[in-house]
Amino acid sequence: MMTVVIATLVLTACAGARKGYSAEQCRQAVDTAYKELNFAKSEGFAGTVNYTKAASLLTAAKTNQTFESYDACVENAEKARFYIRESKKG
Repeated sequence: MMTVVIATLVLTACAGARKGYSAEQCRQAVDTAYKELNFAKSEGFAGTVNYTKAASLLTAAKTNQTFESYDACVENAEKARFYIRESKKG
């Protein structure tokens, strides 16, 4: 019985740590993507379709962040960074 209680406590602690880590990863991913998006805009890439896709994905990432859906947040931010890179290619 004691083993089950200890295992439950360990799993609960790990789940909490994972959520905190994911929140930080989400924040960093969104911040990095916004910096890259602003740089792309300053370089004149704001009119491209890929830039627009990236901006939309970042909006979705911020929404995910607000609702604590950190995995989706990071995924959308990473997709946005892909489209930012693509916008620079032309």
